[in-house]
Amino acid sequence: MGTIQRFHVGPRLSETAVHNGTIYLAGQVPDDTTQDIRGQTSQVLAMVDRLLAEAGGDKSRILMTQIFLADITDITAMNEVWDAWIPAGHTPPRATVQAAMAKAAYKIEIVVTAAAQ
Repeated sequence: MGTIQRFHVGPRLSETAVHNGTIYLAGQVPDDTTQDIRGQTSQVLAMVDRLLAEAGGDKSRILMTQIFLADITDITAMNEVWDAWIPAGHTPPRATVQAAMAKAAYKIEIVVTAAAQ
């Protein structure tokens, strides 16, 4: 069974849920959509860092990542930012796909599942 702990609970979604030592993040999107894919990716990864830390985890404990790109041709630039961010030896299983975004200005959305400390 276990208790479910939720963070940043809104009427439609919570940003984070923790259950049985696993952290589930909602899809994270950039706040400043005027930036290019590198800037938007950096913003989203900073959000992931902050939310994981708040829930008792960090990027070295990511179990799975799903990355959605508005334009799959942005994958090389996105990967440059990702590769600089993810700790060597801790690269998680990952899927990257092209998808229609909820807002046209979003270039990226990232969903993360991680183990708590």
